[in-house]
Amino acid sequence: MSSQTTPQIRTRRVFYIPGYDPFPPRRYRELYRKESTAQAKVSEYDIALKPQAEGAGRYGWHVDAKIDGQNVATDVTVLMWSDIVQNSMERGIAGTYVLLLRTAWTYIASGALFRLMRLRKGPVIAALYPVGFLLVQLILSFVAGAATIWLGKTYLVPWLGQFGDAASGIAGVVVFVGVLKWFKAQDARFFAYYLMHDYAYSAQFKGANPPELEARMVEFVEEVAEALKSDVDEVLVVGHSSGAHLGVSILADLVRTKGVPEMSPILSFLTLGQVVPMVSFLPKSHRLRADLQVMSAQTQIPWVDVTAPGDGCAFALCDPVSVSGVAPEGKFWPLVISAAFTQTLSPERWRALRWRFFRLHFQYLCAFDRPGDYDYFQITAGPLSLGARYAERQPSPSRIETPASRYTSVTA
Repeated sequence: MSSQTTPQIRTRRVFYIPGYDPFPPRRYRELYRKESTAQAKVSEYDIALKPQAEGAGRYGWHVDAKIDGQNVATDVTVLMWSDIVQNSMERGIAGTYVLLLRTAWTYIASGALFRLMRLRKGPVIAALYPVGFLLVQLILSFVAGAATIWLGKTYLVPWLGQFGDAASGIAGVVVFVGVLKWFKAQDARFFAYYLMHDYAYSAQFKGANPPELEARMVEFVEEVAEALKSDVDEVLVVGHSSGAHLGVSILADLVRTKGVPEMSPILSFLTLGQVVPMVSFLPKSHRLRADLQVMSAQTQIPWVDVTAPGDGCAFALCDPVSVSGVAPEGKFWPLVISAAFTQTLSPERWRALRWRFFRLHFQYLCAFDRPGDYDYFQITAGPLSLGARYAERQPSPSRIETPASRYTSVTA
């Protein structure tokens, strides 16, 4: 096994934790394939993907790379919970509007919404978008239905009498429901239902994890622990978006229950585009706040948090531990740095992506045409461990560390 001070990485195991995403893991393999090829051309290194070894367990892929003259072999595993996401989204139109009311009440009544706005308005606007747009859909559907009834009463009743009156009412209801169904069918363009279910999933227990998610996280802890018994040089856990706070809890559980063996692969943690405050600011998020404390104080697992002010869906440069009000004495982590989209993307590329908010939220997993010190593919497939890569890196001077949460308790 490798020691914790291995100077160069030749073999690596990556566990990628996606956010609230109903899509199958193949999407991430194809994204990695496409974007790693693009980044390799820009940065002049070699990288190639092939299928994972037979019987390797969860979905993943193998990466062979030659970066800075060093050959590195990496196995990437996607820790999927898309089935849980899919089940949580199996609500009809009426059920979604009930979720809207419950979720809005949770964030407003707890005061979390107003405190989140003090940090970054972008992700709060992103959270309010599905509420506002679903209400717009409801209003437009109602107007269409009412207009249908009015037209029916105007033109049918004089001819058909009471039958025309009844037909007008039925037609109005049909149009009302039909317009709502049309909007739902177009959600791949609007993302209103998707985002509503995303925020509702975290808010349904006021910040506590649903039982089915807790059970899945236990499995994830075991998989990471098993990887630490292997002969790779680094085990890297990557959490994107909502997957960031899952990664915090998974590794905190590992530290508490199993620990990191002295002679084991280096264990590293990378969070990208995190939305931790959306959960940690809720009243019953005791578990996540306790996990943030554990991960910020331990010294065995380097934790680097990467966001960018250009990502309107993330709490950019907000230290998730400090803003949650749970920073302990002797806090070590995370190292908060910026992917600086306006600098690492060319002006032409930035103009093309600037208003594509959801695409920008995935930019951390994509190629940069003017890369800085953040390169997802060098981190996941290069010859340096995460800790070594950022050993001399100073945190972003514009990071936000002021505690903003009303709720800071770490026990129920």
